Amino acid sequence: MKDRPITSHDVARLAGVSQSAVSRAFTPDASISPALREKVRAVAARLGYQPNLLPRMMIKGRSGIVAIVVGGGYNPFHAATLEAFSHALQQAGKRIMLVQAQSDRMLDEMVGDLIGYRVDGVVTALSILSPKAADAITAHRIPVVTLNSGITSTSIHVVGIDNEGAGRAAANHMLARGARRFSYVGADSVASRAREKGYRQAIASAGLSPPLCLSGTLDHGGGMTAGRIMLQASDRSDAIFCVNDLTAIGVMDVWRLEAGLSFPGDAQIIGFDDIPASAWPGYALTTINQNVDQMATCAIDLIENPREGPADPHLVDFRVIVRSTTGTSF
Repeated sequence: MKDRPITSHDVARLAGVSQSAVSRAFTPDASISPALREKVRAVAARLGYQPNLLPRMMIKGRSGIVAIVVGGGYNPFHAATLEAFSHALQQAGKRIMLVQAQSDRMLDEMVGDLIGYRVDGVVTALSILSPKAADAITAHRIPVVTLNSGITSTSIHVVGIDNEGAGRAAANHMLARGARRFSYVGADSVASRAREKGYRQAIASAGLSPPLCLSGTLDHGGGMTAGRIMLQASDRSDAIFCVNDLTAIGVMDVWRLEAGLSFPGDAQIIGFDDIPASAWPGYALTTINQNVDQMATCAIDLIENPREGPADPHLVDFRVIVRSTTGTSF
């Protein structure tokens, strides 16, 4: 027995049961008494037996595996998203395949591999960018749930927040605290463009000049670069909204260390994602929390219970987390 893998027949022989009883003991919701299940599993543990899941996958046509595709590890928000989705999937009894992509566009290139692994679904904070990739997913009927995709289909669903509404909330929050000269540091993404649109709308409704809009790189270095450009402007902003917290922290570091400016004394600033560093006393950054736990719950429901036909994005509530970079009260 030591020269070959332990099989269900070995467990059955030692436990004094049939091979089918061993199979039922490792099958959720199978018809077997609790006492017999416990007996079989105890013998299996003693022998070091692990059931082969492949036959069950072939019979059911489902692997029980959901792929989580995450972006670069530089952003703590990706880690928070991974944790939330992993927990929700485990609660749903799914196994996880972790796939790392270096950019949004790589998700389109991965579609063929994900289809080949026969995963039950894909969840990701990245975007489906090309119609060709969307067509391939739809043809194979693999449920994909993304937080930011601009493309939907019968198989591609979007879970997220009202990004335009979040942009308006950021502008209105700073307007209520006296802001009059605005900037936005964004990125080339569906979510960023929506946040910028809402931000612009609120500023226009207040009868003020449009914001200075800069394109960042979603990281600390991009925020520092944008911060230096804003410092060189003839009419320096007193209100800054950033596409994410890392960008906002980069702006803050440049303004403080290179120009001796303070927040909110010289300008208000709001980030996005509510990463742990945003709450650190050295930053105390006002930010927008995307409620990733609720997103994850909604995403798993869409994987487990696919909807027929394209659908509007499934939106969850966001929250403005007020900290000292915009003051603590109206």
